[in-house]
Amino acid sequence: MIRIILTDDHTILREGIRALLQGEPDLQVVGEAASGQELLALLAHTPADVVLLDLNMPGMDGFAALGLLQLQYPALKVLVLSMLDHEKYVARTLESGARGYILKNADSAEIMHAIRTVAEGRLFLCTEIGLDLLRKLSPLAPEKTFDPAAKAPHELSGRELEVLKLIAEGLTNAEIADKLFTSKRTIETHRQNIIEKTQAKNTAALVKYAVNQGLIE
Repeated sequence: MIRIILTDDHTILREGIRALLQGEPDLQVVGEAASGQELLALLAHTPADVVLLDLNMPGMDGFAALGLLQLQYPALKVLVLSMLDHEKYVARTLESGARGYILKNADSAEIMHAIRTVAEGRLFLCTEIGLDLLRKLSPLAPEKTFDPAAKAPHELSGRELEVLKLIAEGLTNAEIADKLFTSKRTIETHRQNIIEKTQAKNTAALVKYAVNQGLIE
């Protein structure tokens, strides 16, 4: 039996993953935490094999928690479950001791496979991140520069495309969060990811990108 602690400040996400894992005979959720502090307090009296850890949390975030987990619970396997898909976050968490990294938009089968993989002591990267890294490492891949007039394929996720379209329509972060039923902080993170991927310097450049990608009229 693989004992799991879910660590994320969004209750609905924890409830969803708990429900997902309930039908798996070898996977058991033994606790939940909404921050790094709560996780460390929980581990003091709740043994676990794998921690699913979000990075963006109030108080002690996932990055800070990783360092303490390495010191206090070196045998514990940490699987980062995040919406941050830039390679710098992946590298930072793996260097800090995480055994795996999976995006929150991964399907249920991949999440369960990731948990079992890190529980066995093996490294895991979700498919989307792995393919993105391969494209960037390939010597045949053309060097990317931002050109609003170009019709080059974008590398934005489905949710990032939704956010980009709403930005281009003039909605604020708070209005987009309401429309997509999520938090303003989540939208701010998506916006930052979009800016990093497109290399757009401002909202006007993002609008040009959206227009030239055919996302808006």
